[in-house]
Amino acid sequence: MFERRRSRLREKIILITGANGEVGHGLIQQLYAMQETSDVVVIDLRGLDESLRSKVNRTIVGDILDTELINLLLNEYEIDMIIHLAALLSTHSEFNPETAHRVNVQGTINLLKLAIEQGKSRGYPVKFLFPSSIAVYGLPDLATKAQAGSINELQYLYPVTMYGCNKLYCEHLGRYYAQYYQQLSASTSIGVDFRCVRFPGLISAQTMPTGGTSDYAPEMLHAAVAGKPYACFVREDTRIPFMVMPDAVKSLLMLAEAPQENLNHYIYNVSSFSISAQEIADRIKAEFPDASITFEPHEARQSIVDTWPEDVDDRAARQEWGWSPDYDVDRSFNEYLIPIVRQMGKSG
Repeated sequence: MFERRRSRLREKIILITGANGEVGHGLIQQLYAMQETSDVVVIDLRGLDESLRSKVNRTIVGDILDTELINLLLNEYEIDMIIHLAALLSTHSEFNPETAHRVNVQGTINLLKLAIEQGKSRGYPVKFLFPSSIAVYGLPDLATKAQAGSINELQYLYPVTMYGCNKLYCEHLGRYYAQYYQQLSASTSIGVDFRCVRFPGLISAQTMPTGGTSDYAPEMLHAAVAGKPYACFVREDTRIPFMVMPDAVKSLLMLAEAPQENLNHYIYNVSSFSISAQEIADRIKAEFPDASITFEPHEARQSIVDTWPEDVDDRAARQEWGWSPDYDVDRSFNEYLIPIVRQMGKSG
């Protein structure tokens, strides 16, 4: 009786971890525009930028490895959905692989367990949105990469970074917690409604890059606007898929809203356009003729990007939940990236 009463009194929320990162900023702004902010609680080690604090219900400065914090969330809130963005990104993970494993894997397990317990208390699964990455792929050489072209969710899953290994393992953990959790137990588990998008390289006009191996694209643009020279750490011919932040946020929210009966997969590729580093530089120089962009490949970072596909096949997302990007390459640069970054440069 007490448990049922406590469940009714708990506040119903959407929980966002790692909310002060690039995707979190865009997601909070979009949820605010949808007038759902009274339901949003965010967690981040650094707190939340002051400009966004009024757009959420509560900001918790905390660590997803803190089991006391996880218990507080379990007892204080009824969680409708977890959007788990917190992670140590690819470049930083290579310098601290053991720390990356703790944050990226154990942190995810803590939140999946939280979702399981929440599901038990309310009698149906919690939605668990998980952003994965192109870093889960690992093509063996450039010849294979060129021949493979656009690859699907099941091909070439041999990551060469700790971040990629963590993300791939967490995809499997999500599938396990959704379908097989405690499968030998005498009682039936509620499970988790796990849904994952595999992002390509992400480019945001409104936040500075924070340690991703694909960050040469936004770094190039921000440097041009600031009038600073930029030495790109990959070759001119390096080609991978990209997506701008509004489409990344859109894909998460579309997948969150999709009826479960329409979903035949746990993991979905999403993408918008594929472009080479030279083509990015050419577009930026067309707008900023004085931009100084050179190419000085960093051997280790280049070798990582060379294992990622030139493009990804996102037909499953398109067919099962209607995914399509709003921004192709022209709209991404001409209507989103360049105008906003230019305006930010003027105001800064």
